[in-house]
Amino acid sequence: MAQTAIELKGISKSFGAVHANRNIDLRIEAGTIHGIIGENGAGKSTLMSILYGFYQADRGRIQVGGKPVTINTPSAAIALGIGMVHQHFMLVENFTVLENVILGAEGEALLNTSIAKARAELERLERDYGLEVDPDAVIEDLSVGLQQRVEILKALYRGAEILILDEPTGVLTPAEADHLFRILRQLKDEGKTIILITHKLREIMAVTDSVSVMRQGAMVATRATAGTTVEELAELMVGRRVLLHVEKGEASPGDVILSVKNLTVRDSRGVVMVDDVSLDVRAGEIVGIAGVAGNGQSQLLDAITGVQKAVSGTVTLDGAPVALTGEADPADLRERGMAHVPEDRHHVGLVLPFEENENAMLGYHRQAKYLKGPFLDIEAIRNDAREKIEKYDIRPADCRLKTANFSGGNQQKIVLAREMEQDPKVLIVGQPTRGVDVGAIEFIHKRLIDMRDQGKAVLLVSVELDEIRSLSDRILVMFAGRIVGERGPDASEGELGLLMAGVEEKEAAE
Repeated sequence: MAQTAIELKGISKSFGAVHANRNIDLRIEAGTIHGIIGENGAGKSTLMSILYGFYQADRGRIQVGGKPVTINTPSAAIALGIGMVHQHFMLVENFTVLENVILGAEGEALLNTSIAKARAELERLERDYGLEVDPDAVIEDLSVGLQQRVEILKALYRGAEILILDEPTGVLTPAEADHLFRILRQLKDEGKTIILITHKLREIMAVTDSVSVMRQGAMVATRATAGTTVEELAELMVGRRVLLHVEKGEASPGDVILSVKNLTVRDSRGVVMVDDVSLDVRAGEIVGIAGVAGNGQSQLLDAITGVQKAVSGTVTLDGAPVALTGEADPADLRERGMAHVPEDRHHVGLVLPFEENENAMLGYHRQAKYLKGPFLDIEAIRNDAREKIEKYDIRPADCRLKTANFSGGNQQKIVLAREMEQDPKVLIVGQPTRGVDVGAIEFIHKRLIDMRDQGKAVLLVSVELDEIRSLSDRILVMFAGRIVGERGPDASEGELGLLMAGVEEKEAAE
């Protein structure tokens, strides 16, 4: 029998009335990549937080390497050789890579001695595991993919033999995700044990040796990855059969509702991020924008929705101009029929310390249905939130819970429910299913198709190429701030990938 790296027995954890983990048993073999999947709110992250010492279980036992252990702090987990890469990185943004790696593990009385030793060790780890990153680079100047490498380096620097990764590809481009998987396989080959928490079933099938499925706080199945299928795992996660492809009829486009002409946007450093972009979106169609993250898609959406100033160009909404000088009022655009699901739910879409019901109407709080005279009608706001919770299956079903206490996927559903339920003329959507589980993805995709079929104009940005191809009636590809090609939904992944990589239109078509 293979050696056991981790064994959890009878783990239970509650937060008030919410049972996050229910009597969980889990065994993970040493030197393997073990996936843990489940819907948003199934208890995956809570379970791993118990293993890493962030939480303590109400009941149950933990064994590491066959020996009973007590893990009541992250420091205790680190001492046992357990490292964790969190979904939202734990880095000091104005520190360098080296400073972040050494922080809290200096180990010498003289800091200069610690830094010299850390630099040598960091260079060795980078070389051995293909985790190359400039040790003197400042974190805030690095891409998300490189920041994730820093988190992995931090764990390895502290001697991790067991590495937990929580939704590691949620903010990565496909190329970055592929590189991460190469790193994980190399770590496995070196004898490390990897625990991968994800909702992306294709990634589970591609990189894991075994997979455990959680549903509503309980462990419902463990399978050898080679002996299961995406369809079986999806059904185990959700408790019913899940439609894994988008069913939609032909679009019936009407008049142009959103028109963008010659739009140019610069970032805070003066670098051109959107370069003379023109596009139209008609009523009753979904226009998808494909591209590797960082090629201007975010700035394009921000300029259209009034969040960011444009240098030049025009945007019209239902025939009327949108101010692009930084004076555009997103509240005015909402009143004119534009709804916006931002790419970054934490910094733009939500106020995390607010209760769920407060976020459920944020930005629309001046509407008559939320008012009683000049004051907010609290009961009406909460009843409206409860209806959205039920319709969008937001968990836990508690409109008084602080939004920070919902899982990332359920936070996303709060934003989607708020914007989609406003009956907009135009829906601008950035990364609609980022961090969302397979059952919720199915629901969100159906809602987007429903909105199209109701005559709404939908502009969609996603780094998930399958999502773009499945939902879009027309696909525009952005590279280096420009639209470099337009394709239909039947375009191959290879053809779109070439355009996304900057290959010229004629070459991509050959």
